[in-house]
Amino acid sequence: MNNKPSREEAEEAVRTLISWAGDDPAREGLIETPKRVVKSYEEFYEGYGQDPEEILSKVFSEIEGYDEIVLVKDIPLQSHCEHHMVPIIGKAHVAYLPDQRVVGLSKLARVVDMYGKRLQTQETMTAQIADTIDRVLQPKGVAVVIDAEHQCMSSRGVNKHGSSTITSRMLGVFRDNQKSRMEFLNLISGNI
Repeated sequence: MNNKPSREEAEEAVRTLISWAGDDPAREGLIETPKRVVKSYEEFYEGYGQDPEEILSKVFSEIEGYDEIVLVKDIPLQSHCEHHMVPIIGKAHVAYLPDQRVVGLSKLARVVDMYGKRLQTQETMTAQIADTIDRVLQPKGVAVVIDAEHQCMSSRGVNKHGSSTITSRMLGVFRDNQKSRMEFLNLISGNI
């Protein structure tokens, strides 16, 4: 976005929303709220300023012939729905089958965080995580499953607390080979 509003403009927008909601932005308890909201937005949406290729750039080829699944499961996930700007909270499970090189495990979690810290739909975020790992690492396969609760469903609208949405993206051997797919699904469900 080329014409990013200034911090002052963003704070004024928050004051407008406070007024629109029916409160007084000059009230003692709300005076600092615009600054706090803008600061929180910097954290919530810091993923826009990050480069996934840079995150995944350092790889290791000394792996002693390792050729099985690498899985990081239960990665805490926080994002915001692009339709209502309310939280999406859940877990991501990310796996890949290396092709002669691996990446540091924390890098997989950082890719999840990077895409989570953007306005998202869960379907798009799932695809972005899997497609990025596939493009940058060029493994034999990538599998991503996200299980999350959407506050746009639980705190407004239909008010269905506790419901979760599961999305998946399987690439390479996880799409083409039923045995690899089942091994991944068994590993994330604890059925080893």
